[in-house]
Amino acid sequence: MRYVIVGCGRMGVGLALALRRAGHDVVFVDDGSGAAEELEPSLCGRLVAGGCFDRDTLIRAGIEQADGLAAVTESDETNVVIARLARLVFLVPRVVAGLHEPQNAELYRRLGVQIVAPHDWAVNRIVDVLLYSESEVLASLGNGQAEIVSFPVPPLLEGRKTQYLTVFGEVHVVAVGRQGRIILPSSETAFMRDDIVYVAVLRESSERLRSILALT
Repeated sequence: MRYVIVGCGRMGVGLALALRRAGHDVVFVDDGSGAAEELEPSLCGRLVAGGCFDRDTLIRAGIEQADGLAAVTESDETNVVIARLARLVFLVPRVVAGLHEPQNAELYRRLGVQIVAPHDWAVNRIVDVLLYSESEVLASLGNGQAEIVSFPVPPLLEGRKTQYLTVFGEVHVVAVGRQGRIILPSSETAFMRDDIVYVAVLRESSERLRSILALT
């Protein structure tokens, strides 16, 4: 998989290392501020110099073929503009923007930009957002200790009961979206085609949920 990271600060470098360790290709976009000089290409990925908003720079970085993009510069405004450009113009399937000022969060959500605040867990959260392309994080609880995520029901999960996804104390199906309605399921509720599944999952159990879904 190929990912573009705009912003070469601590978060950008940490994110690149995490993605590279997972076996993915990473391309940085740097505006010439000099922050990229400390990058080690063999560890972090390829560097493309140029303006963050420059179309040619983004195309040289491979945005047209990217599976995901993270805008993690020091400016919230820059991050949101890049994120919307990636999503609306280049149709990048997974886009996330770093957030520094919490008061901007609601405005950016209204603009349809998925955001991650730069707490200690931010790099891992962005990795999850980029790599697990079928899920959407709806809410983060307890400073990232748990999350509410949603995803379309996988075909091989159709007909299985919600207890199939339940891991006591770690993963729990809290709701099912079906034909425009929300159902609060029991352990005996069976998934149906076109359902949207809403799951509460502990942060450290995200990989376990992915493993269960990978079997379906």
